[in-house]
Amino acid sequence: MKHTNNLHSDALRSLDFYKQDITILRSRLEETAANNTGHEVAMKVEYFQNQFLIQQNNIDELKHKIHENLSNIQNQLKEPSGFISQSSAAEDVELYDQYLIEEKIVNEIRQE
Repeated sequence: MKHTNNLHSDALRSLDFYKQDITILRSRLEETAANNTGHEVAMKVEYFQNQFLIQQNNIDELKHKIHENLSNIQNQLKEPSGFISQSSAAEDVELYDQYLIEEKIVNEIRQE
């Protein structure tokens, strides 16, 4: 359980960081848009604005799912059997995989 808690905590902290990072990137994008009025720039600005919105929503959803999963696991450990169901363990792995994908996407957007 300690390992699971650590993974959840690390992922949640990182997701909070990425959400803040997107806010900073959005601010930089607004500065760029104010200084460049060309059509091509406007299209890129719109693309990034959409990506920032999508990724912030994805981060919020993923954080919610991680909190739910952690709560489910903690409740299962309180049961007399003290075991985590296979479905909760599988969901835990899937959520961590989703976190890694989100991390990759945000880093790719930052590089663009």
